[in-house]
Amino acid sequence: MTKQVPAYQRIKNAILDNIHSGKWQAGEAISTEMALAEEFDVSRMTVNRALKELSEERVLERRQGSGTFVAQQQFNHTFVEVRNIAQDLKSANRDYQAQVVSKRVITANMLDDELRRKFAIDSAAITGERSAADSSAAVLYEVKIIHFADAQPIQFEERWVDAQKLPEFIEQDFSIINTSEYLIAKSPLERGSYTIQALAAPDDIAALLQIAPQSPTLVLSRQTYSAGKVLTFVKMWHAGERYQFSGEL
Repeated sequence: MTKQVPAYQRIKNAILDNIHSGKWQAGEAISTEMALAEEFDVSRMTVNRALKELSEERVLERRQGSGTFVAQQQFNHTFVEVRNIAQDLKSANRDYQAQVVSKRVITANMLDDELRRKFAIDSAAITGERSAADSSAAVLYEVKIIHFADAQPIQFEERWVDAQKLPEFIEQDFSIINTSEYLIAKSPLERGSYTIQALAAPDDIAALLQIAPQSPTLVLSRQTYSAGKVLTFVKMWHAGERYQFSGEL
């Protein structure tokens, strides 16, 4: 049988939905404890637990005597630096274009081991909680995009996003809107982790990057978190002879 969602978790989910939808912007006050207790027909102690956990997750900021506010996400540019290839190329005075190769909805029965592990998804539990009529419900969204510099492919992006947290993601035109920029604008990113590998390009990736099969590529794999869970996982394949990573110490 489906487990009932605890009241405090329902309150957390509702608050996150309001933030992700843009109803409550960074720096704005949210509903009072009393108003939330009345809305969800629970005690203020239950509301307090939801607000406390979201504050610990750096989604909310509680100010003594003033109320509770959506946290300002300064860490978008400090703890988690999410590079925007469109902005990087434009800043270098290079002509930038993006071509969407594919977009699709991924349901529970389509998940592979890597995606289940990255997003900590129990697909059997998800399937068991949904009726047969709801078996096509989205778990993740997948987009694949080629990024061009001066009409030459420089990066191939494979990205997966939690469909429950950002249901409108798949509707965006990513030949115009950059995926990283959209995610930062719509959902507070609190931390991330990444790896960079030198890999030989598989035939399909090589064709998209217009390089010879098995040519060297630099692959940046990154997962970023929002509200304590993975929001997005991305693999970015870079043509080795056309791209380099650099920084300052």
